[in-house]
Amino acid sequence: MEPTQLLKGVLDLAVLAVVAREDGYGYDVVRRLRAGGLAEVGDASVYGTLRRLYAAGALTSYVVPSDEGPHRKYYGINAHGREVLAAQRESWHGFAGSVDRLLGDARPPAPVRTAAPTTAVPTTAVPTTAVATTAVPTTAVPTPGATTRLPADEETR
Repeated sequence: MEPTQLLKGVLDLAVLAVVAREDGYGYDVVRRLRAGGLAEVGDASVYGTLRRLYAAGALTSYVVPSDEGPHRKYYGINAHGREVLAAQRESWHGFAGSVDRLLGDARPPAPVRTAAPTTAVPTTAVPTTAVATTAVPTTAVPTPGATTRLPADEETR
């Protein structure tokens, strides 16, 4: 699967996460995304995402003079942006966990975060008793004209 296709679905989340750590101007955000492992991220995609998140009210912006060229427009996350980030983070963890389980990389679902920390209560193990069962053979009578299908693991033998 192409990383650029995966990026399209998570670029808002990634940009919000980067800007939540520290305000940044366009290329700075691109650089931090790439340093974080998203090497395929395109400049234009990030600039467009910053503008769209700003227009949606998730980011603030301000201009800082630069000694090395034109002024830089910095973006910072605001309260609405933090809410969007929290919701997208929760969605991402649920989605990624589901895909991991489908791929066989079974990890337990991400814990639900609560406002206050909880303390673990020690439990004691309860012994269980195994019950032996005996399989009763059955005889199947095929229907005339019907095809018999073997279980998948026997078909390949």
